[in-house]
Amino acid sequence: MKNGIYILANDAVYDQLVALLNSIEVNAGKEIPVCVIPYDNHLDKIKSEITTRDNVTLFDDYSSIEYWENFATEAWQGHSIAHKIWKERGLSNSGIYRLARYRKYCCFDGQFDKFIFFDADTLLMQPLDYVYQKLDEYDWVTNDFQYKSDINYIFDSSQKKLYEAFSNEIIKSQIFCSGWFASKKQMFDADKTTKILESLKSGEADIMAWRDSDQTLLNYMVWRSGISFYNFAYHDVENATGSHWSSNFEVIDHILYDKGKKLTYLHYMSVSSSKFTSLCQGEDVDIPYKEIFLHYRYLKSPESRPTVFTQPSAFAKIQKSTSDFVSKKANSLMYKYHQLQNFKNR
Repeated sequence: MKNGIYILANDAVYDQLVALLNSIEVNAGKEIPVCVIPYDNHLDKIKSEITTRDNVTLFDDYSSIEYWENFATEAWQGHSIAHKIWKERGLSNSGIYRLARYRKYCCFDGQFDKFIFFDADTLLMQPLDYVYQKLDEYDWVTNDFQYKSDINYIFDSSQKKLYEAFSNEIIKSQIFCSGWFASKKQMFDADKTTKILESLKSGEADIMAWRDSDQTLLNYMVWRSGISFYNFAYHDVENATGSHWSSNFEVIDHILYDKGKKLTYLHYMSVSSSKFTSLCQGEDVDIPYKEIFLHYRYLKSPESRPTVFTQPSAFAKIQKSTSDFVSKKANSLMYKYHQLQNFKNR
């Protein structure tokens, strides 16, 4: 049985991918195979990097990519307001918001019998044997505290169908982040995906959160299929470590610790990839655990690591701050507006 790691990436996250690959090599071993799933066709830097690593390959089954993009497109067809909102906000040229993110589903068709999926904005902190071992008992394994956050990031809690379709126990305990998970090959075969689409088209599509992308659908797929589920951060809370960059972790020898225990991984979720690019170009960007990232990014090329970091101009800071504020407020207001409209129309 072959175990491995999948990563979704393109050249826009090149610096993060290099850091992640180095962290895997150092903290899990050079022998663990890694397959990079292309986010799009911008892959020149990644292809060049792969040639330097014997354990890394590029996923090239484009029939699988097409299958999952078509699956995602069909899955959202039954949603009553998502397409309208995406169009109003100019969020999608393809008809589906962030369609490329669904390419991560290709891990169900790939070469590994048991696998762990990493978003590119992560760093591995320890060996993964215990995760693969847990897959001997469960079909789906996660390790995050997403279940403690607002459910509306994943599902529309105003929809009665959510509570009709799933038990309170599932809703309470099985929400997970799609940036890191473990499962098995062919976990979602043609028979399962057909049944999932039937359920969505029966009216359940509206429970998916329109402002999310692959994450809401993947959670739905796991719930609706009824496969066995285990979350270290829920089922073994006393021993679980955090993984989000906003937490206060201890740094020892380039490894992060949470209350004396090694993290499994650090997830830079919601931190823009452009910040990491700017950092690697010598700009003094405020990124949590910046030294940890730089350590792994330049582990194999220390001579390329920036030694002097310049401050962005005052104008650039103001422009960036204003842009972020306006974007966040617009997202929040638009979300509340459509939640209200949806409630009125029920």
